[in-house]
Amino acid sequence: MKLQTILIATAFLGSSWGPGRPGENEKPNIILIMADDMGYGDLGCYGQKMIQTPNIDALAKGGLRFTTYYAGNTVCAPSREALLTGMHTGHTSIRGNFLTDEKEDPAMPSEKVTVAELLKGAGYHTALIGKWGLGGEGHSPETQGFDYSYGYLDQIQAHNYFPPFLYENGKKVMLDQNADGKKGAYSHHLFVDKTLRFLESSAKEPFFLYLPYTIPHGEHVIPDNSAYAGKDWPEQFKNYAAMITQLDSDIGRIMQMLKEKGLDKNTLILFTSDNGANPGFAKFFRSNGVFRGNKTNLYEGGIREPLIAYWPGKIKAGQVTGHVAAGWDVLPTICQAAGIKAPAGIDGVSFYPGLLGTGKQVIHPYLYWEYYTYNYNWNKPDATMPRNWLDSRALRFDHWKAVVKSTPTDLAGKIELYDLAKDSTETTDLAATHPEVVKRVKELMQSATKANAPYFPYKH
Repeated sequence: MKLQTILIATAFLGSSWGPGRPGENEKPNIILIMADDMGYGDLGCYGQKMIQTPNIDALAKGGLRFTTYYAGNTVCAPSREALLTGMHTGHTSIRGNFLTDEKEDPAMPSEKVTVAELLKGAGYHTALIGKWGLGGEGHSPETQGFDYSYGYLDQIQAHNYFPPFLYENGKKVMLDQNADGKKGAYSHHLFVDKTLRFLESSAKEPFFLYLPYTIPHGEHVIPDNSAYAGKDWPEQFKNYAAMITQLDSDIGRIMQMLKEKGLDKNTLILFTSDNGANPGFAKFFRSNGVFRGNKTNLYEGGIREPLIAYWPGKIKAGQVTGHVAAGWDVLPTICQAAGIKAPAGIDGVSFYPGLLGTGKQVIHPYLYWEYYTYNYNWNKPDATMPRNWLDSRALRFDHWKAVVKSTPTDLAGKIELYDLAKDSTETTDLAATHPEVVKRVKELMQSATKANAPYFPYKH
């Protein structure tokens, strides 16, 4: 059987092993790329008019574009755990961004099984380049199935694009170019260099390459925003646009390298993002498309994301699908592509049959999210609010979408109900006129969550 290579776009890359060549493996190579804080409407193929993304648009034109794909959560950390474990955030350990007493991300428990561990057990070399965000030193990607990693461990550190150090294989690597506040090495450029170096090398073993790139997450800085220098925009917006265009350009470089190595015809590319864009960009660029909401809430603008699948000769070009999928579906999809079984009891459903147009595509009975907000001022002398609390929950089944906004004094909250088939912008609350649907929402929400998240809420 001819080697099939799978590239799933999200934002992680890099490894000391290189790609297998067609014919050398029975198993496909897999690359997963995820952007950071990029909204549904930030790409030309999703309606963006102000930001140029020709390479990503070409992938959409040559493959399959999802219009109803959802991120695992509305902020970074829980979205990443959902992606890697195949569990929605009623079952993940991390259900919001949080800082421990050590001022770092809480670690994903070691007993959680990641897609990297599954693939490694099946003979894959596994690698991550970009932002981990699921634990600090001692809890790096190597503890969760990655043979190689390069990038940030902690989310807060990842706000600095000229960091004094990064981590390689869990060990701190000082960046002399950025010592004493200098800005000599832009982290994203380092990630892409590692990516291309990976693709330049070769090996007989199949690989899994996970790329959680950090752009266009803030701080919104980039060495060169000349592509938008002539625009009469605030500097922050020029930088944001330039960051997305930089990502697009680098995906073009990756595609070129795949062609040079003879891998382009055997590569599946999936491109997505971890959550919606911030409010300012949503307003200025319509970064979240026509949808209500943004990062940090569970309306469509905070969680509906682009997903593009490209695989020449396998996926028919020019397709658009309304199949409802979510971040926790990525693990079983990758497992099916690699020819291995996904773990029993996960929440994810493989969308692999829909990519190839063969076999039966299973439909989710419902999708569920919960999001805990973190109070960065919890330890101030005059603080009255808790360290974190259940901010919101959301549930989608069929064409219905429910959102529940909570407060520390009212965790139950009030159910809002929207008919996405008629009201994709979530403007008309139908809860009062559809009590039978509200009753069903309550039943599903109660059964969808499990109290296995020690930091959410934080009661110590």
